[in-house]
Amino acid sequence: MAHPKRKISKSRRDKRRTHYKAEAPTLFTCKTTGAIHLPHRAYNVDGNLYYKGKLLVESTTVG
Repeated sequence: MAHPKRKISKSRRDKRRTHYKAEAPTLFTCKTTGAIHLPHRAYNVDGNLYYKGKLLVESTTVG
């Protein structure tokens, strides 16, 4: 197993890690339903499943 010959300092290690950061997800608002969702993903509105503003699966609730 490989081992480093010299210790890498904390500042050098942290310089390498500066580009790793959390980003907020990009959200879209549907023009037909007004729901906020992730792009290229199906989303629920009142139990119905939508994709690209079109109804895919209608909710069937027994009541």
